[in-house]
Amino acid sequence: MDREKVDVTLDPDTANPWLQLSQDRHQVRHLGAWQDLPDHPDRFDTVVIVLAHEGFTSGRHYWEVQVGEKDDWYLGVARSSVNRKGRISVSTTQGYWALAMKKGQGYRASTSPPSLLSLDPKPKRVGVYVDYEEGQVSFYDVRARTHIYTFEDTFTEKILPFFYLYCCDKLDWPSGIPGICPVGRW
Repeated sequence: MDREKVDVTLDPDTANPWLQLSQDRHQVRHLGAWQDLPDHPDRFDTVVIVLAHEGFTSGRHYWEVQVGEKDDWYLGVARSSVNRKGRISVSTTQGYWALAMKKGQGYRASTSPPSLLSLDPKPKRVGVYVDYEEGQVSFYDVRARTHIYTFEDTFTEKILPFFYLYCCDKLDWPSGIPGICPVGRW
């Protein structure tokens, strides 16, 4: 997968005001407090999401995400045209292909209705593999070297990596903060 690995950076113009990005834009955390940020048409105003700066319209792409012990998140890819204002449902019908960990509810794939997943042990580092032409988004537990779930769909526009974090990340920066990992490190 070396040829497919990508360096994903997050787009501050899309980040919900509850989120803070690291200086290198590879990590994100939920502040538990609203930041006074300029209004931007690309910014998520209600749902606590941030998109990547660059997306994909073809090819195969792979990146890894360090989720650590966090237990309230979504990660995956979204259509570039997803609604960014008001309440949003993260599901394939709304243009999101995601793996989620919901506190108290376990792991799920963002199908409609959600597909519950039994993962043991809990993945601490998740690999995401996109094959645009085949319409596949696959998730892997990197450390266990196991497949978690694959979505199959048809992509008709640019898709972008995304994160959705629930409240509240109180750990010291950067330990324990969800972030994009260089492939083969961490």
